[in-house]
Amino acid sequence: MPELPEVETVRRGLTDAVAGTRVERVQVLHPRPVRRHLAGPDDFAAALTGRTFTEPARRGKYLWLPFADGDALLAHLGMSGQFRVDAADGPLAPNTRVLFDLDSGAQLRFVDQRMFGGLSLSPGGAELPAEVAHIGRDPFDPQFDLAAASRRLRARRTGIKRALLDQQLVSGIGNIYADEALWLAKTHYARGTWSLSAAKAAEILTAATAVMSRALAAGGTSFDALYVNVNGASGYFDRALAVYGQEGRPCPRCGALVRREPFMNRSSYRCPHCQRTPVASARAV
Repeated sequence: MPELPEVETVRRGLTDAVAGTRVERVQVLHPRPVRRHLAGPDDFAAALTGRTFTEPARRGKYLWLPFADGDALLAHLGMSGQFRVDAADGPLAPNTRVLFDLDSGAQLRFVDQRMFGGLSLSPGGAELPAEVAHIGRDPFDPQFDLAAASRRLRARRTGIKRALLDQQLVSGIGNIYADEALWLAKTHYARGTWSLSAAKAAEILTAATAVMSRALAAGGTSFDALYVNVNGASGYFDRALAVYGQEGRPCPRCGALVRREPFMNRSSYRCPHCQRTPVASARAV
């Protein structure tokens, strides 16, 4: 699933392509992506036609396209959702689900192979949709408070990776960047949050910010064609990953072979030397 760098890359691409444009026509080619619009696909199309997009916005992994009238188009990319911007007469990519004809002559397309993603109209949601108001601020938010986030992190009674994946605590971090941040901070994914000192908690959050900044500069992480920018380009941060997906390869820091271990019905990757298994009675350090 796209994490903060991938969603921010898409947001930036959409800003250049759709900000200030008017929606001339909407075509819903498959109803599932607009399933949350209870009045149905035809009403969804009618409700969005004639509106003007302003600059797209994001919180964590959540993306929305505000309208000048104060409402917003809320987008959840799910596992395979993509926005593509093409000429209106250009060939459609496989699994194209919704089309927006813009007065610029371009066509905004929502493509989703697995259809876990979706689009919905958020009344009054231009500044912050009510549907994502419970999501915590991410480290790139100008109002993100590192000290406060560190305190909330340490107050949890759980493993550090579980806490990092909690989008209400700090948003935007998923499995990839949690593993990379914990490697950078030399911390085992199961270490208890209560055992962290204030300085260590801040170090881990700062490491997550650093890793995601580098990923954003590389256009995000793409392992297959399911994540691309609005122009169809893939990110290439996967070439710089230290541990995620690197099972059996040497740790870039010490040379020990990276391990893959089960975690929450998925996997965690770590260096067994740099990220040692925590002692149960560890004090805050």
